[in-house]
Amino acid sequence: MPQRHVLQMSTSQATYGVCVLGTEIFLDTRRSTPKEATSFDVYATSAVTVHVIHNPTTRPMINSKWPLNPDIEITVTIGVTSTAVNDNKVKISYYGQEDNELAVAWLYLTCVDISLDVDLHRNGKVKSKGKDKAKWTWGPDGQGAVLLVNCDRDSPGKGNTDSSEVAVRTTADLQDMSVMVLRTQGPRAIFADYQVVLHLPEKDADKVRVFHAIRSDSQPSYKPVLGPDKLSYVLDHVGSGENTFYVEGLAFPDEGFSGLVSFSASLLEITHKNAPGTPIFTDTVVFRVAPWIMTPNTQLPLEVFVCSIQKGPDPNKVFLEDLQVLLRKTNCKLTICSEMETRSDRWIQDELEFGYVEAPHKTFPVVFDSPRNRGLKDFAFKKILGPDFGYVTREPPGTEVTSLDSFGNLDVSPPVTVRGKEYPLGRILIGSPLPWASGRRMSKAVRDFLYAQKVQAPVEVYSEWLTVGHVDEFLTFVPAYDRKGFRLLLASPNACYKLFTEKQRQGHGEASQLVAGEKGTERRSIDEILADESLRKDNRHVQRCIDWNRDLLKEELGLSEPDIIDIPQLFICSGSRADAFFPDMVNMLVLGKHLGIPKPFGPQVGGQCCLEERVRELLEPLGLTCTFIDDYFSYHLLSGEVHCGTNVRRKPFAFKWWHMVP
Repeated sequence: MPQRHVLQMSTSQATYGVCVLGTEIFLDTRRSTPKEATSFDVYATSAVTVHVIHNPTTRPMINSKWPLNPDIEITVTIGVTSTAVNDNKVKISYYGQEDNELAVAWLYLTCVDISLDVDLHRNGKVKSKGKDKAKWTWGPDGQGAVLLVNCDRDSPGKGNTDSSEVAVRTTADLQDMSVMVLRTQGPRAIFADYQVVLHLPEKDADKVRVFHAIRSDSQPSYKPVLGPDKLSYVLDHVGSGENTFYVEGLAFPDEGFSGLVSFSASLLEITHKNAPGTPIFTDTVVFRVAPWIMTPNTQLPLEVFVCSIQKGPDPNKVFLEDLQVLLRKTNCKLTICSEMETRSDRWIQDELEFGYVEAPHKTFPVVFDSPRNRGLKDFAFKKILGPDFGYVTREPPGTEVTSLDSFGNLDVSPPVTVRGKEYPLGRILIGSPLPWASGRRMSKAVRDFLYAQKVQAPVEVYSEWLTVGHVDEFLTFVPAYDRKGFRLLLASPNACYKLFTEKQRQGHGEASQLVAGEKGTERRSIDEILADESLRKDNRHVQRCIDWNRDLLKEELGLSEPDIIDIPQLFICSGSRADAFFPDMVNMLVLGKHLGIPKPFGPQVGGQCCLEERVRELLEPLGLTCTFIDDYFSYHLLSGEVHCGTNVRRKPFAFKWWHMVP
């Protein structure tokens, strides 16, 4: 709806006013109409369009008198900006019973143009004008600008992220910001009595910062004008031209913050030097802060991170050698983090999660640092944060961090469609207790953050039955070139018992499995494992827990049985919680079609590990290759596996998050 400005007409003196191009001015004639008047007419200069609203037809005036009526309204609009002050005129003449002119009211108008513009159509271009700029809508036909949290560190030597600095220290920093342009047009002299003010709501002030690009003869400077300590900014020396602003996000969407931030430019009439101006026009734009987005196993791997542990009783030299064999099969960078950098903490999957942020003009990776805070506590901030590599973390206030706060307990599915609802960026999976039960839970601060991103609607699965309690202990996703483009792999005691029973019937009951015993490692035969009723009871419980998740994931990810592959695996319970009985094969590293799988050291049948052979039979028909990695002493006996000890930065989705409808 067009904005309307009201001007009081008078027959005793001329009225002077300013209007903004395309907006309506309502002429209040109640006080100026002579008591004896019975009719009136309106004339205006060529740039002015006059509308008379009368009983209740609306039509432009055409040199005719109108009978006076209490409900009559007169509005004017101007379609061309003024070249001089007061160059538009409106004359209202009042007539009596004898058709004689009783009085005249004159209006002199100066028309200016003010437009606050952003990348409304999300194509990297800031164009002037546009409809419904104050609305932000999702979908391929949606509109509204996108804002990045400026959470990288472009300036060498700085101690924190760029958003913590109230300054622009390098032009590279500007590339992480969104452009906002204030365009004004009209006679410069008119702005002596009017102000143009850029402002934002108080609730948004701590979420953003705005810099004004000030041109000079030497080099441009960037003045901080809006943000946590400043809600408004009055522009100096306004005339016909453009003022460019750079906007940076300071906060991701979170509990209590939807991600929407608005800015307005207002034209104020200054009636007294000590009084605030009166707004006669406001133009508003809205940004949505870009969400942090996780990448699933189906995305192309770009860089694998792993920690080197050479000291102590459990070095991972053999693990690193096997991992390098796998990496030679992929076109993927390997980054080995030194023991000094990681403070001998090998669980890099648990400490951080790689994702990214995206706007039409810029995309960069962002590492999410967990509140786990063990040896790797400072690694992401000190070693990963840098130019075009952002950082975010969430620390739960005053609550104890549990194992479920580690990011081995965080995963994301590939894109799925569920009952007609599309999730083109997949859905985040969070390990939790059963919905009705108490127990360890990922901290509210982290879960609130994940839910607030909106674009990867989380699903809370049941992982608290595990000693460590992480989702990556019983599920993972691998790419496939049919059906939905992936398979869900689930650890399966039933599949393992079926395999071992099959081998026993074939006469291989004496073949043995390497397991952790009371006095270190030992080998137990298939016959012994199948005869162990306590172990079988443990795994019936585990299978029920996994089946509960199976049904949930089928429902929440739109899966059917052919989308799921059962990977043979046994668990052993201590109290009410379970650990992997032998290396947990679903806890794997997925690098495109190449899989790095914990070597299970299973029963040898015909010179082959029957567990490895079965996994190859299940996965290689999908076009995947299986490389089994020895993590037994360096990870498995410490309650983790290959996935726990590695982390992968992956290529962002080609799909633009703003094209979806959450």
